[in-house]
Amino acid sequence: MFEVVIDGDVYRMSDIDRLNFDTSKIGKVRELAGRGVTVYPYRFDRTHTIEEIRERFAHAGHEKCEESVTTAGRIYIVRHHGKTIFADMGDCSGRIQLYLRQNDLGPERFDLFRQYIDSGDIIGVEGHVFRTKKGELTVWVDDFTLLSKSVCPMPEKFHGLKDVETRYRQRYLDLMVNEESRETFLTRSRIISCIRSFLLERGYLEFETPTLQPIYGGANARPFTTYHNFLEQKLYLRIAPELYLKRLIVGGFEKVFEISKNFRNEDIDTNHNPEFSMVEIYEVYRDYSDMMDLTEDLISCLVAEIQNTCEIVFESTMLNFERPWRRMSMEDAVREYAGIDMQEHSLDGLAEIARQHAVEGCEHASTRGEYLALFFEHFAEKNLIQPTFVYDFPIENSPLAKKHREKEGFTERFELFIYGMEMANGFSELNDPLDQKARLELQDRKRRAGDVEAQMIDYDFINALGYGMPPTGGVGIGIDRLVMLLTNHSSIKEVILFPQMKVAAPDDPPKHTER
Repeated sequence: MFEVVIDGDVYRMSDIDRLNFDTSKIGKVRELAGRGVTVYPYRFDRTHTIEEIRERFAHAGHEKCEESVTTAGRIYIVRHHGKTIFADMGDCSGRIQLYLRQNDLGPERFDLFRQYIDSGDIIGVEGHVFRTKKGELTVWVDDFTLLSKSVCPMPEKFHGLKDVETRYRQRYLDLMVNEESRETFLTRSRIISCIRSFLLERGYLEFETPTLQPIYGGANARPFTTYHNFLEQKLYLRIAPELYLKRLIVGGFEKVFEISKNFRNEDIDTNHNPEFSMVEIYEVYRDYSDMMDLTEDLISCLVAEIQNTCEIVFESTMLNFERPWRRMSMEDAVREYAGIDMQEHSLDGLAEIARQHAVEGCEHASTRGEYLALFFEHFAEKNLIQPTFVYDFPIENSPLAKKHREKEGFTERFELFIYGMEMANGFSELNDPLDQKARLELQDRKRRAGDVEAQMIDYDFINALGYGMPPTGGVGIGIDRLVMLLTNHSSIKEVILFPQMKVAAPDDPPKHTER
């Protein structure tokens, strides 16, 4: 075992092995420093991005253009041909070929590039644009500057980074070498911008509400718990921004939204990550029917903006977002996909059906509404492929929605399903403080009895309703699942930059092949 000093820091070889550092590249860093080369300079004056070069010099010929360019990026491939070198360089806008000659750079500078510049390094170049005989737009390099020396190996040049776990754990490497991954997250950024623009253009105001909350609420979910040392109290990561946004409605704002990170201490699978993004929207003097219209309008506009069509392919299935979308009650969905008419069976009969079909959670059901929700999840959800609103949920699982104005035992609540995934959840918001108090007290009794997903009582929120909240419609829309649909990814981990993963063992070797 020996030690290596990098910018004053001492690394043992065992540490370097864990860091995936390449000892030969570490050696080059030391040699360059010994030659007086600044390996990690502070800034660089770039005149053009690669995309700008491609646009400006699209009609360049085989002769060097008179106008010079200065650009920068990461080296991906280096090809040595005696006294000439070809290299591929990329930035966030694209890639371009470099051409270097010993006659132009001089023997010393050319040898510096040949010996010390590797794939993964970031350099700046000055030169003139021309097109090779093969038609490749290229920068004829007059000089170069090392901007950052890579001391880790790049993935193998022909196959890239394929190991899924490594791609998720080392997303920076995934983005560096996989064009599809970069495109996915560029699209995600556009989707969030489009959602924000859509709402701002319609007069909604964007707000930020607390992530750390003394009382969690707004959804049925198990929270993450922490402790604030100064306040000497337990706090929770929010599971939803709902109760704080409704406080803003009480305070006098009439159209509000928040694009938020939420946290739920639940299972991880292809549709769920403990940390996820959503947009929640509230508007006064509207009900759940209006919020269905808003959701349909927003997502339809989003699909058209991102894909330039109303039809997209997801997992080889064509999804049609042309309006209007299908709408059906939860009872009708169970009747259609399970052949069960809830009104024709007694509780004992429903229990027997649930047992026969091994309906998950049926052992805890004791009311007709609870059986309805379980049957819907078991029989119907997976069949809702095209965009479909399911409305009129039982009161038992909707503690924040208003009682249905016509149907006893139901609430004015809807969910949007696409390809069997829940995409949105909306209500005619409950604004009766006495009813809300009773519903949250019931939730709290369930929580104390062991239901880890039941909600706590937020007395301050109930008190806020006591001052009067106008009739209000609200909806929450999952952003991660929208990105899945619009980028054709079946796993949520593909559309979250840094998905939650179990900590890797420190001795696990890297799973990509170096160049």
